[in-house]
Amino acid sequence: MLAAAAVCPCPPLLVPEVAAGAAAELGDLRTACADALSVLAAARPDRLVVVGPAEGSGIAAHPQGSTGSFRPVGVDREVRLGPGEPPAADRAGAGLPPALAVGGWLLERAAWGSAPVEGLGVGESLDPERCAAAGRELAATAERVALLVLGDGSACRTVKAPGYLDERATGFDAGVARALAAADTAALAALDPGTAASLLAAGRAPWQVLAGAAATAGLEGRLLYEDAPYGVGYFVAVWS
Repeated sequence: MLAAAAVCPCPPLLVPEVAAGAAAELGDLRTACADALSVLAAARPDRLVVVGPAEGSGIAAHPQGSTGSFRPVGVDREVRLGPGEPPAADRAGAGLPPALAVGGWLLERAAWGSAPVEGLGVGESLDPERCAAAGRELAATAERVALLVLGDGSACRTVKAPGYLDERATGFDAGVARALAAADTAALAALDPGTAASLLAAGRAPWQVLAGAAATAGLEGRLLYEDAPYGVGYFVAVWS
C-alpha cells in the first residue's frame, strides 16, 4: 500500500552544476525538495519507486543502480539510482531518462538509504487509464510503498517560457496545485492528456500514476512550493 509520496519538479537546473551562475535562483525549490524527501524517509517505506516522465507512450522500469548523466545539458556529471552496480543496459550505453536522472540526484543529495530504490519512466503520452493501473500495481508491491513523483507543470506561463505564453497555463497549473495540496486523486486522474500536452506539462502522466497508487490510501496532502520561475510551473508536495 502507498505509505507516502513526494512530488517534485525535474528541471536539470535543480542541479547546481547545471544551473552554474543561476544556481541560487532555485535555492528555495531545492530546500522544498529536500523537505519532501525527509517526509518519505520518515514514512519508513519498504520500497521507493521514482516515477518520472519519459519519451513515448510506454512504461520502462529502471532497477536500482541505474545510471544517468547530465552530459546532454553540457555537464559531465553522473548520478546513480541508489547503491549498486549499474545494470548491463546502462553499461551498453542506455540509462535513466532525464527526469529520473534528476530524481537520482535528489536522492544522492538526501543521502537516501531508507529502502531499496527503483525507477519507472512513464511515457508522456501514456493514457490516463494505463497510468492509474500502473499506480495501483506499484501500491500493491509491498506493505509500505513510497513514491517520488517527478514532473513539471505547464511550460507556457510567460512569453519567455519554453512554450511561449498560453492563457490556459495559469489555470491548469492552479488546478494541479490545488489537487496536490488536497491529495485529490480524482482531480489528478481527470487531467486531460491533450490539454497537458499542448501546455507542455510533462508531469501529467506521473501525477496520474500517483493518483492510481493513492486512490484508496487515505493520505493527506501538503503543498510545500508552487512557483513558475523561467515560465514553467514547479510544484513540491507531500502526501502522507
